[in-house]
Amino acid sequence: MKMHADQMTVSARTVRRLVERQFPRWRGLPVSGVASQGTVNAIFRIGDRFAARFPLEPADVESTRRRLESEAEAAGELAGRTRFPTPEPVALGEPGAGYPLPWSVQTWLPGVVAADEDPGASSAFARDLAGLIGDLRAIDTRGRTFAGTGRGGDLRSHDAWMETCFGHSEQLLDVPRLRRVWATVRDLPRGAAADVMAHGDLMPGNLLVSGGRLTGLLDVGDFGPADPSLDLVSAWHLLDAGPRQVLRDRLGSGDLEWERGRAWAFVQAMGLVWYYVRSNPGMSRTGHRTLERVLADEVR
Repeated sequence: MKMHADQMTVSARTVRRLVERQFPRWRGLPVSGVASQGTVNAIFRIGDRFAARFPLEPADVESTRRRLESEAEAAGELAGRTRFPTPEPVALGEPGAGYPLPWSVQTWLPGVVAADEDPGASSAFARDLAGLIGDLRAIDTRGRTFAGTGRGGDLRSHDAWMETCFGHSEQLLDVPRLRRVWATVRDLPRGAAADVMAHGDLMPGNLLVSGGRLTGLLDVGDFGPADPSLDLVSAWHLLDAGPRQVLRDRLGSGDLEWERGRAWAFVQAMGLVWYYVRSNPGMSRTGHRTLERVLADEVR
């Protein structure tokens, strides 16, 4: 079932033809699809070393190319800057073989994502996660500040989106209670802390794990300056109560930063539950679990 009304279908045959025509040096390498909870790109492996990413929703060719170039620049800036491996940009492909948009190639990182091997009870994973967030924050912003309209800026700018989510969630969630949560957290002030470099989407599907430890970081194209609390969404997306406190203690997060992180996790989770309830049940379940953790913290 498609996740988006206008979602495109990308087949291994199409990918193979694009690779053969545009990157003949990889001709003969096996091409295989990668099953994931990802919602933005179809992902294919090319041999053992590379992953090709194909945007799933129609868009303007030039704007897509600029976005992919920006993502590659972000991935290049991040490469080697944390204690955990990240994908590195390799190439940009062009439309062809029936696929209408530019596409990207990056290095392949082997491993199991946290969506498939839950590290929520692991304090060791929480310590690893704190180390990752600390590494990201330590990277120089070079004077850059948050310039987007999504998560990472003003919570109140998401009022309209939250109304949409509440309206679609009446049969799925305790909406009156969730409205009360939003009414409380939406006015949390930005605070005096300057923007820091952040991953921007520390979800279970973007973190590689093994034996309850963090081993790698995926989907790094949104790496950039943001509210310091943004990467704290990981506390509720990924961790149970005990390890969540370990993360907070390791980072030394104050009350305002911590509550804003909880608010960003709430915003993201509200969209996941209803939008993907049929088309991507795993992602919808992630949203449910995050909301359960957000609500549990409300009464502690």
